[in-house]
Amino acid sequence: MTSLEKPTEDAQHDSRAVTEAALFEAFGGVRGMVETVVPGLLFVTVFTVNKNLHWSAIAALVVSLLLVAVRLVMRDTLKHAFSGVFGVAFGVVFAMMTGNAKDFYLPGMLYTLGLSLAYIVTTLAGVPLIGLILGPVFKENLSWRTRNPGRKKAYAKASWAWGLILLGKCAILFPLYWWADTAQLGWVLVALKIPPFLFAVWLTWVFLAKAPAPIDVFAEMEAEEQAEKARQAAAEGHEAPAGRHRRES
Repeated sequence: MTSLEKPTEDAQHDSRAVTEAALFEAFGGVRGMVETVVPGLLFVTVFTVNKNLHWSAIAALVVSLLLVAVRLVMRDTLKHAFSGVFGVAFGVVFAMMTGNAKDFYLPGMLYTLGLSLAYIVTTLAGVPLIGLILGPVFKENLSWRTRNPGRKKAYAKASWAWGLILLGKCAILFPLYWWADTAQLGWVLVALKIPPFLFAVWLTWVFLAKAPAPIDVFAEMEAEEQAEKARQAAAEGHEAPAGRHRRES
Protein backbone atom coordinates (compact mmCIF):
# COMPACT_ATOMS: atom_id res chain seq x y z
CA MET A 1 0.00 0.00 0.00
CA THR A 2 1.40 3.41 -0.98
CA SER A 3 1.30 6.52 1.18
CA LEU A 4 -1.34 7.96 -1.16
CA GLU A 5 -3.68 4.95 -0.91
CA LYS A 6 -3.79 4.77 2.89
CA PRO A 7 -5.26 8.25 3.51
CA THR A 8 -7.90 7.53 0.85
CA GLU A 9 -8.88 4.26 2.55
CA ASP A 10 -8.90 5.99 5.96
CA ALA A 11 -11.17 8.71 4.60
CA GLN A 12 -13.55 6.12 3.15
CA HIS A 13 -13.59 4.24 6.45
CA ASP A 14 -14.33 7.48 8.35
CA SER A 15 -17.12 8.34 5.90
CA ARG A 16 -18.72 4.93 6.36
CA ALA A 17 -18.45 5.21 10.14
CA VAL A 18 -20.13 8.61 10.06
CA THR A 19 -22.87 7.22 7.80
CA GLU A 20 -23.49 4.29 10.15
CA ALA A 21 -23.68 6.58 13.18
CA ALA A 22 -26.04 8.99 11.42
CA LEU A 23 -28.38 6.22 10.27
CA PHE A 24 -28.35 4.73 13.77
CA GLU A 25 -29.32 8.13 15.21
CA ALA A 26 -31.94 8.95 12.59
CA PHE A 27 -33.81 5.64 12.76
CA GLY A 28 -33.56 4.97 16.48
CA GLY A 29 -31.23 1.98 16.56
CA VAL A 30 -32.08 -1.25 18.38
CA ARG A 31 -34.15 0.45 21.07
CA GLY A 32 -36.21 2.28 18.46
CA MET A 33 -36.99 -1.01 16.75
CA VAL A 34 -38.00 -2.60 20.05
CA GLU A 35 -40.30 0.32 20.85
CA THR A 36 -41.88 -0.06 17.43
CA VAL A 37 -42.51 -3.80 17.71
CA VAL A 38 -43.44 -4.43 21.36
CA PRO A 39 -46.87 -2.66 21.54
CA GLY A 40 -48.19 -4.42 18.44
CA LEU A 41 -46.72 -7.72 19.56
CA LEU A 42 -48.41 -7.42 22.95
CA PHE A 43 -51.73 -6.47 21.34
CA VAL A 44 -51.83 -9.49 19.04
CA THR A 45 -50.58 -11.82 21.80
CA VAL A 46 -53.28 -10.78 24.25
CA PHE A 47 -55.95 -10.85 21.55
CA THR A 48 -54.88 -14.30 20.37
CA VAL A 49 -55.26 -15.59 23.94
CA ASN A 50 -58.56 -14.02 25.04
CA LYS A 51 -60.10 -12.37 21.93
CA ASN A 52 -60.81 -9.26 24.04
CA LEU A 53 -60.30 -5.98 22.21
CA HIS A 54 -60.34 -3.83 25.36
CA TRP A 55 -57.69 -5.81 27.24
CA SER A 56 -55.50 -6.02 24.13
CA ALA A 57 -55.76 -2.27 23.54
CA ILE A 58 -55.04 -1.44 27.19
CA ALA A 59 -52.00 -3.72 27.25
CA ALA A 60 -50.54 -2.11 24.09
CA LEU A 61 -51.15 1.42 25.37
CA VAL A 62 -49.72 0.71 28.83
CA VAL A 63 -46.49 -0.79 27.48
CA SER A 64 -46.08 2.22 25.13
CA LEU A 65 -46.40 4.60 28.08
CA LEU A 66 -43.92 2.50 30.07
CA LEU A 67 -41.39 2.79 27.24
CA VAL A 68 -41.77 6.58 27.35
CA ALA A 69 -41.37 6.56 31.14
CA VAL A 70 -38.14 4.56 30.84
CA ARG A 71 -36.74 7.13 28.42
CA LEU A 72 -37.78 9.96 30.74
CA VAL A 73 -36.02 8.30 33.68
CA MET A 74 -32.89 7.76 31.58
CA ARG A 75 -33.15 11.31 30.17
CA ASP A 76 -32.97 9.93 26.67
CA THR A 77 -34.48 11.31 23.48
CA LEU A 78 -38.26 10.79 23.35
CA LYS A 79 -38.80 11.09 19.61
CA HIS A 80 -39.18 7.39 18.79
CA ALA A 81 -41.01 6.49 22.01
CA PHE A 82 -43.55 9.29 21.55
CA SER A 83 -44.15 8.32 17.93
CA GLY A 84 -44.90 4.80 19.17
CA VAL A 85 -47.36 6.10 21.78
CA PHE A 86 -49.20 8.23 19.23
CA GLY A 87 -49.36 5.34 16.78
CA VAL A 88 -50.76 2.98 19.42
CA ALA A 89 -53.19 5.64 20.67
CA PHE A 90 -54.59 6.22 17.18
CA GLY A 91 -54.97 2.48 16.69
CA VAL A 92 -56.72 2.06 20.06
CA VAL A 93 -59.13 4.95 19.43
CA PHE A 94 -59.92 3.74 15.92
CA ALA A 95 -60.55 0.14 17.02
CA MET A 96 -62.71 1.26 19.95
CA MET A 97 -64.80 3.51 17.68
CA THR A 98 -65.46 0.80 15.10
CA GLY A 99 -65.53 -2.18 17.47
CA ASN A 100 -63.35 -4.08 15.00
CA ALA A 101 -60.04 -5.27 16.49
CA LYS A 102 -58.41 -5.30 13.05
CA ASP A 103 -58.81 -1.52 12.93
CA PHE A 104 -56.12 -1.25 15.61
CA TYR A 105 -53.65 -1.83 12.75
CA LEU A 106 -55.34 0.34 10.13
CA PRO A 107 -53.87 3.78 11.06
CA GLY A 108 -50.35 2.34 10.99
CA MET A 109 -51.02 0.68 7.65
CA LEU A 110 -52.36 3.91 6.17
CA TYR A 111 -49.31 5.75 7.53
CA THR A 112 -47.02 3.21 5.86
CA LEU A 113 -48.86 3.64 2.57
CA GLY A 114 -48.67 7.43 2.80
CA LEU A 115 -44.97 7.28 3.67
CA SER A 116 -44.20 4.99 0.73
CA LEU A 117 -45.95 7.40 -1.64
CA ALA A 118 -44.12 10.35 -0.05
CA TYR A 119 -40.76 8.70 -0.74
CA ILE A 120 -41.69 8.06 -4.36
CA VAL A 121 -43.35 11.43 -5.08
CA THR A 122 -40.58 13.52 -3.50
CA THR A 123 -37.96 11.57 -5.45
CA LEU A 124 -39.82 12.21 -8.71
CA ALA A 125 -40.00 15.89 -7.73
CA GLY A 126 -36.22 16.02 -7.31
CA VAL A 127 -36.27 16.41 -3.52
CA PRO A 128 -35.94 12.82 -2.19
CA LEU A 129 -37.44 12.50 1.26
CA ILE A 130 -34.53 10.54 2.73
CA GLY A 131 -32.30 13.52 1.93
CA LEU A 132 -34.65 15.84 3.81
CA ILE A 133 -34.54 13.47 6.79
CA LEU A 134 -30.80 12.81 6.85
CA GLY A 135 -29.52 16.18 5.62
CA PRO A 136 -29.66 17.83 9.07
CA VAL A 137 -28.21 14.69 10.68
CA PHE A 138 -25.15 14.92 8.41
CA LYS A 139 -25.00 18.72 8.97
CA GLU A 140 -25.41 19.28 5.24
CA ASN A 141 -29.04 20.48 5.28
CA LEU A 142 -30.07 20.92 1.61
CA SER A 143 -26.59 21.53 0.20
CA TRP A 144 -26.79 18.15 -1.56
CA ARG A 145 -29.51 19.47 -3.87
CA THR A 146 -27.33 21.94 -5.78
CA ARG A 147 -23.73 21.46 -4.61
CA ASN A 148 -23.32 17.69 -4.31
CA PRO A 149 -24.96 15.89 -7.27
CA GLY A 150 -23.42 12.52 -6.38
CA ARG A 151 -24.98 12.68 -2.94
CA LYS A 152 -28.33 13.74 -4.38
CA LYS A 153 -28.25 10.68 -6.63
CA ALA A 154 -27.56 8.45 -3.62
CA TYR A 155 -30.46 9.98 -1.72
CA ALA A 156 -32.71 9.40 -4.73
CA LYS A 157 -31.72 5.73 -4.88
CA ALA A 158 -32.29 5.33 -1.15
CA SER A 159 -35.71 7.02 -1.35
CA TRP A 160 -36.74 4.74 -4.19
CA ALA A 161 -35.67 1.78 -2.06
CA TRP A 162 -37.71 2.95 0.94
CA GLY A 163 -40.74 3.76 -1.20
CA LEU A 164 -40.83 0.45 -3.05
CA ILE A 165 -40.09 -1.65 0.04
CA LEU A 166 -42.88 0.01 2.02
CA LEU A 167 -45.23 -0.25 -0.97
CA GLY A 168 -44.48 -3.98 -1.18
CA LYS A 169 -45.26 -4.28 2.53
CA CYS A 170 -48.62 -2.57 1.94
CA ALA A 171 -49.35 -4.94 -0.95
CA ILE A 172 -49.16 -7.80 1.55
CA LEU A 173 -50.97 -6.20 4.49
CA PHE A 174 -54.01 -4.56 2.87
CA PRO A 175 -55.37 -7.78 1.29
CA LEU A 176 -54.90 -9.48 4.67
CA TYR A 177 -56.88 -6.68 6.32
CA TRP A 178 -59.88 -7.75 4.24
CA TRP A 179 -59.38 -11.51 4.12
CA ALA A 180 -57.58 -12.57 7.31
CA ASP A 181 -58.78 -12.46 10.91
CA THR A 182 -57.29 -10.12 13.53
CA ALA A 183 -54.73 -12.58 14.89
CA GLN A 184 -53.47 -13.59 11.45
CA LEU A 185 -53.12 -9.97 10.34
CA GLY A 186 -51.42 -9.04 13.61
CA TRP A 187 -48.80 -11.78 13.46
CA VAL A 188 -47.96 -11.05 9.82
CA LEU A 189 -47.69 -7.35 10.62
CA VAL A 190 -45.34 -8.03 13.55
CA ALA A 191 -43.24 -10.31 11.33
CA LEU A 192 -42.98 -7.54 8.72
CA LYS A 193 -41.96 -4.81 11.17
CA ILE A 194 -38.21 -5.34 11.30
CA PRO A 195 -36.94 -7.18 8.16
CA PRO A 196 -38.16 -4.62 5.55
CA PHE A 197 -36.93 -1.79 7.79
CA LEU A 198 -33.47 -3.32 8.16
CA PHE A 199 -33.29 -4.01 4.42
CA ALA A 200 -34.14 -0.37 3.62
CA VAL A 201 -31.61 0.93 6.16
CA TRP A 202 -28.92 -1.39 4.75
CA LEU A 203 -29.59 -0.21 1.19
CA THR A 204 -29.44 3.40 2.39
CA TRP A 205 -26.07 2.70 4.00
CA VAL A 206 -24.78 1.06 0.80
CA PHE A 207 -25.82 4.01 -1.39
CA LEU A 208 -24.51 6.68 0.98
CA ALA A 209 -21.24 4.86 1.75
CA LYS A 210 -20.40 5.06 -1.96
CA ALA A 211 -21.53 8.68 -2.30
CA PRO A 212 -19.35 11.79 -1.94
CA ALA A 213 -18.88 13.07 1.60
CA PRO A 214 -21.50 15.53 2.88
CA ILE A 215 -20.78 19.25 2.81
CA ASP A 216 -20.80 20.48 6.40
CA VAL A 217 -22.70 23.75 5.99
CA PHE A 218 -22.50 24.48 9.71
CA ALA A 219 -18.70 24.34 9.59
CA GLU A 220 -18.78 26.61 6.53
CA MET A 221 -20.96 29.13 8.34
CA GLU A 222 -18.68 29.06 11.37
CA ALA A 223 -15.60 29.51 9.16
CA GLU A 224 -17.27 32.45 7.42
CA GLU A 225 -18.07 34.06 10.76
CA GLN A 226 -14.47 33.65 11.88
CA ALA A 227 -13.23 35.13 8.59
CA GLU A 228 -15.60 38.08 8.96
CA LYS A 229 -14.35 38.73 12.50
CA ALA A 230 -10.77 38.58 11.25
CA ARG A 231 -11.56 41.09 8.48
CA GLN A 232 -13.20 43.43 10.98
CA ALA A 233 -10.26 43.14 13.35
CA ALA A 234 -7.83 43.85 10.50
CA ALA A 235 -9.88 46.86 9.39
CA GLU A 236 -9.95 48.24 12.94
CA GLY A 237 -6.19 47.68 13.19
CA HIS A 238 -5.61 49.76 10.03
CA GLU A 239 -7.92 52.54 11.21
CA ALA A 240 -6.18 52.94 14.60
CA PRO A 241 -2.68 53.89 13.23
CA ALA A 242 -4.33 56.24 10.73
CA GLY A 243 -6.19 57.99 13.55
CA ARG A 244 -3.03 58.36 15.60
CA HIS A 245 -1.19 59.77 12.59
CA ARG A 246 -3.85 62.45 12.07
CA ARG A 247 -3.73 63.48 15.75
CA GLU A 248 0.08 63.77 15.64
CA SER A 249 -0.13 65.96 12.53
